[in-house]
Amino acid sequence: MSAQKFFTLSNGNKIPAISIIGTGTQWYKGGADSPFNKNLVEQIKFALSLPGVTHVDAAENYRTYPELSQALKESTKPRDQIWITDKFSKVIHKTPKDALNDSLKQLGIDYVDLYLLHDPFYSKENPGYDVQQAWKYVEELYKAGLAKNIGVSNFAVEDLKKILEIAEIKPVINQIEYSAFLQNQTPGIYEFAKENNILLEAYAPLGPLSNAAGEQSGEFYDLLSSLSKKYNHDKGLILLRWVYQTGVLPITTSSKQERIETATKVWEFELTNDEVEKLSKLGNEHATVRQYWKPQYDQYN
Repeated sequence: MSAQKFFTLSNGNKIPAISIIGTGTQWYKGGADSPFNKNLVEQIKFALSLPGVTHVDAAENYRTYPELSQALKESTKPRDQIWITDKFSKVIHKTPKDALNDSLKQLGIDYVDLYLLHDPFYSKENPGYDVQQAWKYVEELYKAGLAKNIGVSNFAVEDLKKILEIAEIKPVINQIEYSAFLQNQTPGIYEFAKENNILLEAYAPLGPLSNAAGEQSGEFYDLLSSLSKKYNHDKGLILLRWVYQTGVLPITTSSKQERIETATKVWEFELTNDEVEKLSKLGNEHATVRQYWKPQYDQYN
């Protein structure tokens, strides 16, 4: 395996530059009474067995803490070699403080490496306070050492501005849906995050290869195929590498162990600047492929 890469956050901390095991998207459970998923436990354990710091992406809303907890118990990887991201979603708990204290207990750990507000939709009706107050709660968790880094997810420029107005501790990350076919989840978010030194993380980075992309033909896919041949890596890995080279951290997952291991090979090659720009240009010319938060953000397609 080529040397692992990291992004340096605005607070100076380093984060593994890819998350190879997300516990949401395909693993997401609809309700609290969903059955325990042994396959997910095995996938997390496999990811934790790979060399380097393993970056695990979790969230309260996914309802997969039992599986993550089991995998952590059965793994021999030291805690400082595991980066755990968690997210508050106001579905189960009233405040981020209640939520994180509960998830730490469920996971059997003392802290998370990154804690995010899962969305920006706060009001007096639900959950009874605004997004600025939500951020204040998250700052308290940071000060208490329960979250080593704090950030947000699915935030638009206006939402980030509200946080930055009152932030004592700036969000270091905004996790958004991002792919070659969705380079701005909401208008201008890519540039705004860069300008404010907020790292973007990409979930659903393989959007162009999803069923949502429809027929996979045309200039973009021709280029993708030729790059796959040139670098002798599959198309998914080419897309993950493109995400990384646009300065965004890709989050991926799979139910197949070989796919998880393949994701660690993203450091074995480098696209040229011209190839990155060409993928970006052709991706932007393609119809938008948005798979999540459609009711809130489809208006921007």
